Amino acid sequence: MNRRQFLGSGLAASVAAVSRYPLTGKIPSVAHGFPVSELEHDPYIERQPIADYHSAPASSYEAFRDMKFGIRIHWGIYSIWHRGAESWPFLEMSLEDRQRYNGLYKTWNPAGFDAEAWMNIFHDSGMKMFAFTTKHHEGFSMFDTRTRVKNRANWTASGGPRIQSCDLAYSIMETPFRRDIVKELCDAAHKKDIKIDLYFSHPDWYDADFRPYVVHPLQVPSSATYLTARDLDRTQRTYGGNPVIVPDPTEAETARMMARHRAQLIELLTNYGTIDMLCLDTWLGPRVWPELRKTILKLRELQPQVMLRDRGIGNYGDYYTPERAVPAAAEVSDKPWFCIYPLGTNFSYEPDAGKHKGTEWIVHNIVDTVAKGGGLMIGVGPSAQGEFHPEAVRQMKDAGEWLKVNGEGIYATRPRDGTGWAEGDSVRCTRSKDRRFVYAILTTWPGTRITLHSVRPKPGSSVSLLGSRMVLPWQFDSDRGTTIAFPESLQQLANRPCQYAWSLKVEAYEG
Repeated sequence: MNRRQFLGSGLAASVAAVSRYPLTGKIPSVAHGFPVSELEHDPYIERQPIADYHSAPASSYEAFRDMKFGIRIHWGIYSIWHRGAESWPFLEMSLEDRQRYNGLYKTWNPAGFDAEAWMNIFHDSGMKMFAFTTKHHEGFSMFDTRTRVKNRANWTASGGPRIQSCDLAYSIMETPFRRDIVKELCDAAHKKDIKIDLYFSHPDWYDADFRPYVVHPLQVPSSATYLTARDLDRTQRTYGGNPVIVPDPTEAETARMMARHRAQLIELLTNYGTIDMLCLDTWLGPRVWPELRKTILKLRELQPQVMLRDRGIGNYGDYYTPERAVPAAAEVSDKPWFCIYPLGTNFSYEPDAGKHKGTEWIVHNIVDTVAKGGGLMIGVGPSAQGEFHPEAVRQMKDAGEWLKVNGEGIYATRPRDGTGWAEGDSVRCTRSKDRRFVYAILTTWPGTRITLHSVRPKPGSSVSLLGSRMVLPWQFDSDRGTTIAFPESLQQLANRPCQYAWSLKVEAYEG
């Protein structure tokens, strides 16, 4: 297939997709569910889940909303070469490098990995959860999967790339390391009472049965009928119109793909104890959605309480993850969210100490996301040896010290109603669940006084600075608001209870 044929087939598919799933320019808003922007990539999924489906229970939603801060760990074969953003550089590699890359697992031996040491870092950093990549798009399983890959690409075959038969798990158990990393992490997390979020990529670039879904390195003559218009466009831009074309998958291959996909997810929810969240990623498209829906129903049966990320399953999901950008205002969806944002350049290992964003960046983004009703997951990947960069550890633990002082205004809080989450650029507000207290968090030091226009203390109550025993004098004026004074001693940074941001606790009229 040449470039013109590939692009032409894409246009035809886009037109067909619009006729099958008429959007009239926009997906209708939903009263309960994800924001429209989160649903526009999967218009083939029914907006109202089928009657047999039940979301995670209210207790899981409540626990999710209480966590507020965690870490997202990307670690896999890509950590050996470290050429950039996780698996994605694979799509730009030469055919020779792709073949070498797919054999790197034979050298995987992260001697520095220590699950309990990781959990100690997370605990000291004030993190309540971690997300870990059990399998990224590259297809390498970081756990002891009993499933088998039966087809893979031979990128350097005589006459050009072709699909060849194989029989391997393509997992951590076929490496010199031979230890189930997911099990060790889950066991360590359960001991520390740190919640577990297991990431799992729907597509698989190693298993050729998964062609051509999303931006797969193997495309087929009828790719346009498999992909959504968005993924077709991404594929065209990724390959410049010159993808590697192999035969269409047979019905048997597609059935085997979905069976292996389901079996791996069942393993993750069967072999590792209670899993709090399952972080699904990307999309598989309309052709296999009915089978994917059956998989989601099975997962609900196995662990009814698990929170599912919405990627690829629409309103069957429970939470979503704005990426590399904090929402500009409080989110209106009734679905909870965590902002995922790399501490370094990408979500995988960052070798340059100077490219880690800093403790102040972590603290200010925790404050901003929590005030808006969400939470923050910082992306920090370990090296190929399984060790986090010392600078990343320093910044994370420093944020943990801040949370020891200010955690009352962060953990298990809720956003205030309406626009009460902010006053200008430097004040963010949260409230206690019982609405008794408001926490006004100042991201710049106010000097000797500050006036809060949306916060009114109850008569006779006190205003305090978290981490300090000081009671701060205040006055309320119906025209101006509440003015709070700071004593001279606090004008010196060394006398303040923390750095980066300061939290006022106010017993207030909150409705």
